[in-house]
Amino acid sequence: MAAVCEEDPSLERHFKGHRDAVTSVDFSRAKKQIVSGSMDSSLMIWSMKPQMRAYRFVGHKDAVLCVQFSPSGHLVASGSRDKTVRLWIPSIKGESTVFKAHTATVRSVHFSSDGQSLVTASDDKTVKVWTVHRQKFLFSLSQHINWVRCARFSPDGRLIVSSSDDKTVKLWDKTSRECIHSFCEHGGFVNHVDFHPSGNCIAAGGTDSTVKLWDVRMNRLLQHYQVHSSVVNSLSFHPSGNYLVTASSDSTLKILDLLEGRLLYTLHGHQGPATCVAFSREGDFFASGGSDEQVMVWKTNFDADYCDVVKAQKYGSSVDGTHGTAQSEMDCGIHHKKTKTQDSSRTHEQQDEENSLANTLEHILGQLDVLTQTVSILEQRLTLTEDKLKECLENQQKILQNKTN
Repeated sequence: MAAVCEEDPSLERHFKGHRDAVTSVDFSRAKKQIVSGSMDSSLMIWSMKPQMRAYRFVGHKDAVLCVQFSPSGHLVASGSRDKTVRLWIPSIKGESTVFKAHTATVRSVHFSSDGQSLVTASDDKTVKVWTVHRQKFLFSLSQHINWVRCARFSPDGRLIVSSSDDKTVKLWDKTSRECIHSFCEHGGFVNHVDFHPSGNCIAAGGTDSTVKLWDVRMNRLLQHYQVHSSVVNSLSFHPSGNYLVTASSDSTLKILDLLEGRLLYTLHGHQGPATCVAFSREGDFFASGGSDEQVMVWKTNFDADYCDVVKAQKYGSSVDGTHGTAQSEMDCGIHHKKTKTQDSSRTHEQQDEENSLANTLEHILGQLDVLTQTVSILEQRLTLTEDKLKECLENQQKILQNKTN
């Protein structure tokens, strides 16, 4: 199990400045800045450093519904009810380029992990993919039959997942541009969907108040949570892949322990619906936004040792923090040796490919560890249930015997 600190998440800061509901939040890579979008048609960039003033970016002609930092942190993408997408340089000047992305409201923007592509989703029922450089339109995915609320690239960029008011979550192959599976188990509109850091499963939340996790390789339901009493508006995976945070119109944030399949924390901070939530890239903070016009920053605390593992590991999630660190250091050693013995004529690209392959293999092993742990936990639970059932039956027999006697 992960090295866990017995400490609850704590509210670190709250930012006031928006004049209407906050719709979306995201952290920059270096964790120094948070971007938020709002129904007030503006974006705001908040600094985690005390006494640093916030920047307000104005350009959209209507509500800003989605914002995201690029992986490098040099750009911010935003989508709006004005049907446009803007790419901003997050500095004092707040310069932006704008392009008409859809024929209706843009609900979702998401950068690929290499920062080269952007996927957008809209009320025009389509998902579109663009190049970040020059915002060139690449292709459209159009099998949804109602508004598309959210679209995300998989960590490796090969898949796209989208969720819609047609009550489906669709999985697309980016190369063939075909829908490879539709998950139809939701009882309502699906507001938000995202990939697990491993890329092997997805989580979705919607108006039926549930959160569901599906395996994208076997296309089957893995977990189903009914922890909220109202619409689930947003969710975010912890980078370890072991936790999920959700935001709901019941005004709470919930943290789910995915390894144990249970609710870990319920957080009350927002007055009225909690509309959006996002973990920082290292997982030591998460931010939330609400209809109360506030952006709140929380210190994670419950997995404090995880950050050290992230710093030592480039990829993958480890169940046991200490094991993960040792393994990644060992792998780093292998990488160094490989690089030193490389023939000088070998290109950097080949080295990068080899390193990437080694990292992918390490990542797969990490995931197998997680699965083994999960199976072991389920077996323990099953044994516990069987024991309790046996006990109940024995007690029942005793009661019946006493009655007959």
